[in-house]
Amino acid sequence: MDVTQLAFDASSMATGLREWVETESPTYDRAAVNRMMDVASRHLAILGAEIQRIPGTLGYGDCVKASFAHPRRDKPGILILGHLDTVHPLGTLDHFGWRDEDGLCYGPGTLDMKSGNYLSLEAIGQLRKAGFETKLPVTVLFTSDEEVGSPSTRALVEAEAARHRYVLVPEPARRNGGVVTGRYAIARFELETRGLPSHAGLRLGEGVSAIREMAHQIIAIEAMTDADAGYSVGVVNGGQWSNCVSTICRAKALVSATSDEKLAEADERMSNLKPVGADVQVDVKRDVVRPVWTTSDASWSLYEHAARLARGLGFEIPPQNSGGGSDGNFTGAMGIPTLDGLGARGDGPHTLDEHIVTESLAERGRLIAALLVTLDGVV
Repeated sequence: MDVTQLAFDASSMATGLREWVETESPTYDRAAVNRMMDVASRHLAILGAEIQRIPGTLGYGDCVKASFAHPRRDKPGILILGHLDTVHPLGTLDHFGWRDEDGLCYGPGTLDMKSGNYLSLEAIGQLRKAGFETKLPVTVLFTSDEEVGSPSTRALVEAEAARHRYVLVPEPARRNGGVVTGRYAIARFELETRGLPSHAGLRLGEGVSAIREMAHQIIAIEAMTDADAGYSVGVVNGGQWSNCVSTICRAKALVSATSDEKLAEADERMSNLKPVGADVQVDVKRDVVRPVWTTSDASWSLYEHAARLARGLGFEIPPQNSGGGSDGNFTGAMGIPTLDGLGARGDGPHTLDEHIVTESLAERGRLIAALLVTLDGVV
């Protein structure tokens, strides 16, 4: 028997995935994320894994690390790296519930990235059921705060990856079915504008609106976007009363940069933002950063091996340097052979049209299974 004969069934996989999707797990809700970790831990326990629950820090949820019995367990092996937090708030299921129709599965976090995590465990399960033994030990690490830049888990990810020979990241496949062999840097910034208060209905002219100043800054920031760097403001909070001129307004910006040079440029440009109005202040602080992951020879060799396996399974996985950011940024930048984008095909990540192509659950599960049984430390 070879991996092409393993009993992957996309329909039954979708049925199993539903519980994962219906266990909502927004990053900022620690209890919700931990409920998702409970679901994943049970699945891993059924597969026979030795499970370590790693308490969350900085207010974020726990992480789960799972390993499997292996004669070479003390040797560097394969790390499957995924996150179980999502961007969708609790209650999203009320208006965007699970649907499996017309060859697509919909729901919050379905594509990014619960399906990729789920199909990875299905791959492990199918191999164990069929009696395959991987040449290298396999570890699974599920983290809790990737969607906000991994502020509490970066050190954990890097430390665990350093103990492994390869890192496989089942983030969503690209739109063309491709995989990710490098990623742009992602930098986050916190902004604050401060103005002067006044009674908006009685003495409007005596105040200086922090919200208005932030509006000017948002326009200036997003106008910096070019072919090699994208600037976006995604969170804005200011004021409490409509009859008060706002004193403070806060925002969060994200920059995606294709190179270290563009990242440094972004840092300088954001740090040098100046007020547009009088009697107002602008402060900028750089938050978490994902480094540029430039494709190494080792990662490229891993990709070429995966591409040959995919062709043998009847499909192509064209390579791509990608934006978006993932924990693969960290491991790839460390020089550890990393292959990202191994998850399900689909579209609409971070939207209320998020979905996967159901048949890709079996397709990508079979590819990950093939990688697990063929990677031997030589590739």
